[in-house]
Amino acid sequence: MRSHFPLRPARLAAGLLLLALGAPMAGAGVIIDGTRVIYPAQEREVTVRFTNKGKEPVLMQVWADRGDIRSQPQTADAPFLITPPIFRLDPQKGQSVRVVFTGEKLPQDRESLFWFNSLEIPPMPKDAGRNYMQIAVRSRLKLFYRPDGLPGDLPTAVSEVRWRLVREGKGYALQGQNPGPYHLSYSGLDLEQGGRRYKAGGGMIAPFASQLFALADYPGPAGPGRVFYRWLSDYGAGPEQAANLQ
Repeated sequence: MRSHFPLRPARLAAGLLLLALGAPMAGAGVIIDGTRVIYPAQEREVTVRFTNKGKEPVLMQVWADRGDIRSQPQTADAPFLITPPIFRLDPQKGQSVRVVFTGEKLPQDRESLFWFNSLEIPPMPKDAGRNYMQIAVRSRLKLFYRPDGLPGDLPTAVSEVRWRLVREGKGYALQGQNPGPYHLSYSGLDLEQGGRRYKAGGGMIAPFASQLFALADYPGPAGPGRVFYRWLSDYGAGPEQAANLQ
């Protein structure tokens, strides 16, 4: 069965169902190397590698934005040029795209956060009927612009986070205070207190900021506690670590 790509990608992106936001896989067949994109300020460019593990060719479209989850290639507003912006990726083949910073003035005392988007457009069978539903899969990865000379490193920044237990509405939350210049991402947070663990989900703490993580089914303070967490480095998730509540 022959297949083809009948629509222009930019127009197709606006009308398709978008799935798998934030996942490192661009779709069922396409894999992205890494779980985030780091752009050190001293580099002229960085690359992002895609590999098609599927059995069909796909059309890929890539762009970057400042945080609008509804962004499309024609509304891309991040200060990065990504080439090629559109490419065909055959089965069992790979393709790297170049990410080049365009020189916008950004804070030099902390990381800046943007988002790297990829849209995987599958082929449409040539004999597909009018009611055939074509589904594209979109992924969003964090893209961090990292200035030169930031003090410390990610492991040190994670170890310096101060954790407190605070009221939030009718319940409680963990408050993480990040005194450093890096964005700190957590794939999981638990509070251990009174011999039990209470989940607080995951998320990110921006540089020089605090963030609340709501506790599930937490009855209230019961003595000293510890926070167990898994954080994401430049290379992926690390082992579970712990810190005392303050």
